[in-house]
Amino acid sequence: MTYARLPGKIALVSGAARGIGAAICAAFAREGARVIVSDLDGAGAERLAHGLGEAAFALTLDVRDEDHWRAAQAAILERFGRLDVLVNNAGITGFETGLAAHDPEHTTLADWRAVHATNLDGVFLGCRYAIQAMRRTGEGSIINISSRSGNVGIPGAAAYASSKAAVRNHTKTVALYCAEQGLKVRCNSIHPAAILTPMWEPLLGQGPARDANMAAFIADTPLKRFGTPEEVAALAVLLASDDAAYMTGAEFHIDGGLLAGAAAAPRSE
Repeated sequence: MTYARLPGKIALVSGAARGIGAAICAAFAREGARVIVSDLDGAGAERLAHGLGEAAFALTLDVRDEDHWRAAQAAILERFGRLDVLVNNAGITGFETGLAAHDPEHTTLADWRAVHATNLDGVFLGCRYAIQAMRRTGEGSIINISSRSGNVGIPGAAAYASSKAAVRNHTKTVALYCAEQGLKVRCNSIHPAAILTPMWEPLLGQGPARDANMAAFIADTPLKRFGTPEEVAALAVLLASDDAAYMTGAEFHIDGGLLAGAAAAPRSE
Protein backbone atom coordinates (compact mmCIF):
# COMPACT_ATOMS: atom_id res chain seq x y z
CA MET A 1 0.00 0.00 0.00
CA THR A 2 1.44 3.37 -1.01
CA TYR A 3 0.42 6.93 -0.33
CA ALA A 4 1.22 10.30 -1.88
CA ARG A 5 3.83 12.18 0.15
CA LEU A 6 3.05 15.65 -1.23
CA PRO A 7 -0.74 15.65 -1.63
CA GLY A 8 -1.99 19.00 -2.88
CA LYS A 9 1.23 20.87 -2.13
CA ILE A 10 2.07 23.81 -4.40
CA ALA A 11 5.71 23.58 -5.45
CA LEU A 12 7.90 25.86 -7.56
CA VAL A 13 11.09 24.43 -9.05
CA SER A 14 13.61 26.69 -10.80
CA GLY A 15 15.97 25.52 -13.54
CA ALA A 16 13.44 22.78 -14.17
CA ALA A 17 13.60 22.20 -17.92
CA ARG A 18 16.21 19.44 -17.70
CA GLY A 19 18.52 17.48 -15.43
CA ILE A 20 17.95 17.48 -11.68
CA GLY A 21 15.20 20.10 -11.88
CA ALA A 22 13.18 18.05 -14.37
CA ALA A 23 13.56 14.93 -12.24
CA ILE A 24 12.37 16.81 -9.15
CA CYS A 25 9.31 18.09 -11.01
CA ALA A 26 8.41 14.59 -12.16
CA ALA A 27 8.88 13.15 -8.67
CA PHE A 28 6.80 15.91 -7.06
CA ALA A 29 3.98 15.37 -9.56
CA ARG A 30 3.97 11.61 -8.86
CA GLU A 31 3.70 12.37 -5.16
CA GLY A 32 0.58 14.49 -5.60
CA ALA A 33 1.98 18.03 -5.79
CA ARG A 34 0.94 20.78 -8.18
CA VAL A 35 4.22 21.75 -9.80
CA ILE A 36 5.25 25.09 -11.29
CA VAL A 37 7.94 24.15 -13.81
CA SER A 38 10.09 27.27 -14.19
CA ASP A 39 13.15 27.92 -16.30
CA LEU A 40 14.88 30.61 -18.32
CA ASP A 41 14.18 28.22 -21.22
CA GLY A 42 10.45 28.83 -21.35
CA ALA A 43 9.90 26.42 -24.24
CA GLY A 44 11.69 23.65 -22.36
CA ALA A 45 9.58 24.33 -19.27
CA GLU A 46 6.44 24.14 -21.42
CA ARG A 47 7.45 20.77 -22.86
CA LEU A 48 8.08 19.26 -19.46
CA ALA A 49 4.89 20.67 -17.95
CA HIS A 50 2.89 19.32 -20.89
CA GLY A 51 4.37 15.89 -20.31
CA LEU A 52 3.43 15.98 -16.63
CA GLY A 53 -0.19 16.75 -17.44
CA GLU A 54 -2.65 18.63 -15.26
CA ALA A 55 -0.34 18.43 -12.24
CA ALA A 56 2.02 21.01 -13.75
CA PHE A 57 2.17 24.35 -15.49
CA ALA A 58 5.11 26.25 -16.93
CA LEU A 59 6.60 29.61 -16.06
CA THR A 60 9.47 31.46 -17.70
CA LEU A 61 11.75 32.55 -14.89
CA ASP A 62 15.12 34.27 -15.04
CA VAL A 63 16.29 33.76 -11.46
CA ARG A 64 18.73 36.70 -11.78
CA ASP A 65 15.88 39.16 -12.34
CA GLU A 66 13.89 40.41 -9.34
CA ASP A 67 10.99 41.45 -11.57
CA HIS A 68 10.67 37.84 -12.72
CA TRP A 69 10.48 36.63 -9.11
CA ARG A 70 7.95 39.30 -8.23
CA ALA A 71 5.78 38.30 -11.19
CA ALA A 72 6.14 34.58 -10.39
CA GLN A 73 5.07 35.12 -6.79
CA ALA A 74 2.04 37.13 -7.90
CA ALA A 75 1.01 34.51 -10.49
CA ILE A 76 1.31 31.63 -8.03
CA LEU A 77 -0.62 33.38 -5.28
CA GLU A 78 -3.33 34.46 -7.70
CA ARG A 79 -3.74 30.93 -9.08
CA PHE A 80 -3.25 28.82 -5.95
CA GLY A 81 -3.45 31.21 -3.02
CA ARG A 82 -0.28 29.89 -1.44
CA LEU A 83 3.19 28.41 -1.99
CA ASP A 84 4.23 25.31 -0.02
CA VAL A 85 7.58 24.33 -1.53
CA LEU A 86 10.37 26.12 -3.36
CA VAL A 87 13.33 24.30 -4.89
CA ASN A 88 16.09 26.73 -5.85
CA ASN A 89 17.71 24.47 -8.44
CA ALA A 90 18.78 26.84 -11.23
CA GLY A 91 22.55 26.96 -11.53
CA ILE A 92 25.44 27.23 -13.96
CA THR A 93 29.08 26.14 -13.85
CA GLY A 94 30.43 28.89 -16.09
CA PHE A 95 31.58 26.30 -18.63
CA GLU A 96 28.33 26.27 -20.61
CA THR A 97 29.80 28.10 -23.60
CA GLY A 98 33.21 26.42 -23.50
CA LEU A 99 36.09 25.67 -21.18
CA ALA A 100 37.03 29.23 -20.23
CA ALA A 101 39.54 29.76 -17.43
CA HIS A 102 37.81 29.56 -14.04
CA ASP A 103 40.76 29.34 -11.68
CA PRO A 104 41.39 32.03 -9.01
CA GLU A 105 44.10 33.70 -11.10
CA HIS A 106 42.53 33.86 -14.55
CA THR A 107 38.77 33.99 -14.06
CA THR A 108 37.45 37.27 -15.42
CA LEU A 109 35.33 39.48 -13.21
CA ALA A 110 32.50 39.21 -15.75
CA ASP A 111 32.54 35.40 -15.60
CA TRP A 112 32.75 35.48 -11.79
CA ARG A 113 29.73 37.76 -11.57
CA ALA A 114 27.74 35.76 -14.12
CA VAL A 115 28.08 32.56 -12.09
CA HIS A 116 27.19 34.29 -8.83
CA ALA A 117 24.23 36.09 -10.41
CA THR A 118 22.55 32.78 -11.20
CA ASN A 119 23.80 30.54 -8.42
CA LEU A 120 23.70 32.94 -5.48
CA ASP A 121 21.59 35.98 -6.38
CA GLY A 122 18.96 33.61 -7.77
CA VAL A 123 18.84 31.67 -4.50
CA PHE A 124 18.69 34.86 -2.44
CA LEU A 125 15.77 36.19 -4.48
CA GLY A 126 14.00 32.83 -4.47
CA CYS A 127 14.24 32.57 -0.69
CA ARG A 128 13.11 36.15 -0.25
CA TYR A 129 9.97 35.82 -2.34
CA ALA A 130 9.19 32.33 -1.04
CA ILE A 131 9.28 33.49 2.59
CA GLN A 132 6.88 36.31 1.75
CA ALA A 133 4.51 33.92 -0.03
CA MET A 134 4.71 31.28 2.70
CA ARG A 135 3.65 33.82 5.34
CA ARG A 136 0.11 33.28 4.07
CA THR A 137 0.03 29.86 5.73
CA GLY A 138 2.96 30.28 8.09
CA GLU A 139 4.68 27.13 6.87
CA GLY A 140 6.57 25.66 3.95
CA SER A 141 9.78 24.06 2.75
CA ILE A 142 12.63 25.79 0.90
CA ILE A 143 15.19 23.46 -0.66
CA ASN A 144 18.39 24.98 -2.02
CA ILE A 145 20.50 22.91 -4.39
CA SER A 146 24.12 23.51 -3.44
CA SER A 147 26.90 21.09 -4.37
CA ARG A 148 29.80 19.09 -3.01
CA SER A 149 31.75 22.03 -4.41
CA GLY A 150 30.21 24.16 -1.68
CA ASN A 151 32.13 22.15 0.92
CA VAL A 152 35.55 21.81 -0.70
CA GLY A 153 37.82 23.98 -2.83
CA ILE A 154 37.71 23.52 -6.62
CA PRO A 155 40.80 25.17 -8.17
CA GLY A 156 39.44 25.02 -11.72
CA ALA A 157 35.94 26.28 -10.86
CA ALA A 158 36.49 29.09 -8.40
CA ALA A 159 33.28 31.01 -9.01
CA TYR A 160 31.14 27.87 -8.94
CA ALA A 161 32.66 26.66 -5.66
CA SER A 162 32.33 30.10 -4.09
CA SER A 163 28.69 30.46 -5.09
CA LYS A 164 27.73 27.00 -3.85
CA ALA A 165 29.50 27.59 -0.52
CA ALA A 166 27.48 30.78 -0.13
CA VAL A 167 24.26 28.86 -0.87
CA ARG A 168 25.17 26.40 1.88
CA ASN A 169 25.55 29.17 4.45
CA HIS A 170 22.60 31.27 3.28
CA THR A 171 20.40 28.21 3.74
CA LYS A 172 21.26 28.15 7.44
CA THR A 173 20.63 31.89 7.74
CA VAL A 174 17.18 31.52 6.15
CA ALA A 175 16.35 28.58 8.44
CA LEU A 176 17.25 30.57 11.55
CA TYR A 177 15.46 33.69 10.35
CA CYS A 178 12.23 31.82 9.70
CA ALA A 179 12.41 30.18 13.13
CA GLU A 180 12.96 33.59 14.77
CA GLN A 181 9.92 34.87 12.90
CA GLY A 182 7.77 32.09 14.33
CA LEU A 183 7.26 30.60 10.86
CA LYS A 184 7.15 26.88 10.26
CA VAL A 185 9.18 27.47 7.10
CA ARG A 186 12.06 25.04 6.86
CA CYS A 187 15.15 25.61 4.73
CA ASN A 188 17.65 22.88 3.88
CA SER A 189 20.35 22.37 1.27
CA ILE A 190 21.12 19.38 -0.94
CA HIS A 191 24.74 18.84 -2.01
CA PRO A 192 24.93 16.61 -5.09
CA ALA A 193 28.16 15.47 -6.71
CA ALA A 194 28.89 13.21 -9.66
CA ILE A 195 25.28 13.32 -10.81
CA LEU A 196 25.21 12.68 -14.56
CA THR A 197 23.27 15.60 -16.07
CA PRO A 198 23.69 17.81 -19.16
CA MET A 199 25.77 20.20 -17.00
CA TRP A 200 28.61 17.68 -17.22
CA GLU A 201 28.78 17.56 -21.02
CA PRO A 202 31.34 20.41 -21.55
CA LEU A 203 33.60 18.82 -18.95
CA LEU A 204 33.42 15.24 -20.21
CA GLY A 205 34.06 15.99 -23.88
CA GLN A 206 32.99 13.72 -26.73
CA GLY A 207 33.86 10.36 -28.25
CA PRO A 208 36.61 8.21 -26.71
CA ALA A 209 37.77 11.12 -24.55
CA ARG A 210 34.34 11.25 -22.94
CA ASP A 211 34.46 7.58 -21.99
CA ALA A 212 37.97 7.98 -20.60
CA ASN A 213 37.00 11.04 -18.57
CA MET A 214 33.94 9.29 -17.17
CA ALA A 215 35.98 6.23 -16.21
CA ALA A 216 38.62 8.38 -14.52
CA PHE A 217 36.06 10.23 -12.46
CA ILE A 218 34.16 7.10 -11.47
CA ALA A 219 37.43 5.54 -10.31
CA ASP A 220 37.68 8.25 -7.63
CA THR A 221 34.11 7.72 -6.41
CA PRO A 222 33.69 5.17 -3.59
CA LEU A 223 30.50 3.72 -5.12
CA LYS A 224 32.19 3.56 -8.56
CA ARG A 225 29.35 5.11 -10.53
CA PHE A 226 27.63 8.38 -11.31
CA GLY A 227 24.45 9.23 -9.47
CA THR A 228 21.17 9.95 -11.23
CA PRO A 229 18.89 12.99 -11.13
CA GLU A 230 16.14 10.69 -9.85
CA GLU A 231 18.22 9.90 -6.76
CA VAL A 232 18.51 13.61 -5.98
CA ALA A 233 14.78 14.01 -6.61
CA ALA A 234 13.98 11.32 -4.05
CA LEU A 235 15.82 13.34 -1.40
CA ALA A 236 13.99 16.50 -2.46
CA VAL A 237 10.66 14.70 -2.01
CA LEU A 238 11.60 13.84 1.56
CA LEU A 239 12.62 17.41 2.40
CA ALA A 240 9.45 18.81 0.81
CA SER A 241 7.22 16.41 2.71
CA ASP A 242 5.80 16.55 6.20
CA ASP A 243 8.09 13.62 7.06
CA ALA A 244 10.89 16.19 7.32
CA ALA A 245 9.02 18.51 9.69
CA TYR A 246 11.92 18.57 12.20
CA MET A 247 14.65 19.16 9.60
CA THR A 248 15.83 22.71 9.02
CA GLY A 249 19.17 24.43 8.49
CA ALA A 250 20.66 21.08 7.53
CA GLU A 251 22.77 19.97 4.59
CA PHE A 252 22.32 16.64 2.85
CA HIS A 253 25.07 15.10 0.75
CA ILE A 254 24.31 12.81 -2.15
CA ASP A 255 27.73 12.17 -3.66
CA GLY A 256 28.48 8.46 -3.75
CA GLY A 257 30.74 8.85 -0.72
CA LEU A 258 33.11 11.44 -2.20
CA LEU A 259 33.18 13.60 0.91
CA ALA A 260 33.63 10.59 3.17
CA GLY A 261 37.20 10.07 1.92
CA ALA A 262 39.00 7.49 -0.16
CA ALA A 263 37.55 3.99 -0.40
CA ALA A 264 40.08 1.23 0.22
CA ALA A 265 40.57 -1.22 -2.64
CA PRO A 266 39.31 -4.73 -1.83
CA ARG A 267 42.04 -7.15 -0.92
CA SER A 268 42.71 -10.19 -3.05
CA GLU A 269 42.96 -13.39 -1.04
